[in-house]
Amino acid sequence: MRLSRYFLPVLKENPADAQIASHRLMLRAGMIKQASAGIYSWLPLGFKVLRRIENIVHEEQIRAGHIPMLMPTLQSADLWRESGRYDDYGEEMLRIKDRHGRDMLYGPTNEELITDIFRSHVTSYKELPLTLYHIQWKFRDEIRPRFGVMRGREFLMKDGYNFDLDRESALHAYNRHMVSYLRTYERMGLKAIPMRADSGPIGGDDTHEFLVLADTGESEVFYDSAILDLSMDGRTVDYDNRAEIAALVQEWITPYARTDETHDEAEFARVPEERRRTSRAIEVGQIFYFGTKYSEPMGAYVVNEKGGRVPVHMGSHGIGVSRLVGAIIEASHDEKGIIWPEGVTPFHVGIVNLRQGDGECDAACEQLYGALAAAGLEPLYDDREERAGAKFATMDLIGLPWRITVGPRGLKSGVVELTNRRTGESEEMKPEDAVEKVKEIYRPHQEAGLIEPMKGRYFHTWL
Repeated sequence: MRLSRYFLPVLKENPADAQIASHRLMLRAGMIKQASAGIYSWLPLGFKVLRRIENIVHEEQIRAGHIPMLMPTLQSADLWRESGRYDDYGEEMLRIKDRHGRDMLYGPTNEELITDIFRSHVTSYKELPLTLYHIQWKFRDEIRPRFGVMRGREFLMKDGYNFDLDRESALHAYNRHMVSYLRTYERMGLKAIPMRADSGPIGGDDTHEFLVLADTGESEVFYDSAILDLSMDGRTVDYDNRAEIAALVQEWITPYARTDETHDEAEFARVPEERRRTSRAIEVGQIFYFGTKYSEPMGAYVVNEKGGRVPVHMGSHGIGVSRLVGAIIEASHDEKGIIWPEGVTPFHVGIVNLRQGDGECDAACEQLYGALAAAGLEPLYDDREERAGAKFATMDLIGLPWRITVGPRGLKSGVVELTNRRTGESEEMKPEDAVEKVKEIYRPHQEAGLIEPMKGRYFHTWL
């Protein structure tokens, strides 16, 4: 993309009403614009990051054997009355009536709707296990929306729902989701810690939240620092192997890690003192096992091997897709702007032409642009008639992880400058070597995705 043809309404000054870094930088970088309190339009740059994150979520869900679908934003209140949650959920639920006077609601979650779909079509244990998921916009009428997309009223979320014959199978689905989430967050450059949490209005006894450490987080957390040394990097996972998945989960949940709602001071005291940590953190996902909480009152039964009718065991599993954009920025920024991890960056590399209109500089930039695009990467070419300082400031603000700078002085020596946004380190090299290095940097991220035909069939490819 050529910046002269792109819509990137950056702001020079910090917005007065933005209290945290992610909100401030998303507004300044032209990623979002507030439409109403807690509701935002996603402008082109922000939309690209949102889709990058969504694609990673899709890829890891499909890898784990989960099946994508799509449910509506509006739901009938009758389903929620069946489950008993319509009057219990609270004022966060937006309740409305259609023109015929029927009670409707803007879905804050989808347990009732997915249970209705299941009971209408699945009747036998032979059709289990089954895990369905979707990524859809949700609405919760926060009394005090703030912090931009971190605590908005409208948000994009992945909801997954598993249906299993018994508790043992459902707990395997729980473990499978935990592992898939750990892979998902690491691909986004995040260290998300699974922590024992409170189930809230979803219900159930088994639940973990995934939290990213950040000073601006809404939750107080307590953890053993040993968990920070764990990683999913390079692991091959067989999601059908229950023992393997259970052992992997056990590795992650053995170190103490809890939110303030479930914190146990006596148990925390058994952690070696030098490893005890207290921090703030941002919730980016949560998984639940709640057994037959919804299947029994809503009649989601199957015939088992003995011919009896039994309620299915269920769980739900969510990732805050739009919230992740803010969480990544909170975890990865500096005084100049955003620093995107390679897995979610809107453009893979920026090209800065220091002397627009100079024949040699223009030709070199065009060659770089073409070579990077041919490699399946997306460069952002700053071809504007602007001074060098303004171009560098824009690149730093929007946070592309790599920048190639092209100028007359370097070209006389046959080199361009490749700069790492995170470290600030620069290296001079031949243009073709810069292209090869950028290709090598992104190769693991390209290979981490599913095969191309499946990507195109199920969801958005990189925009």
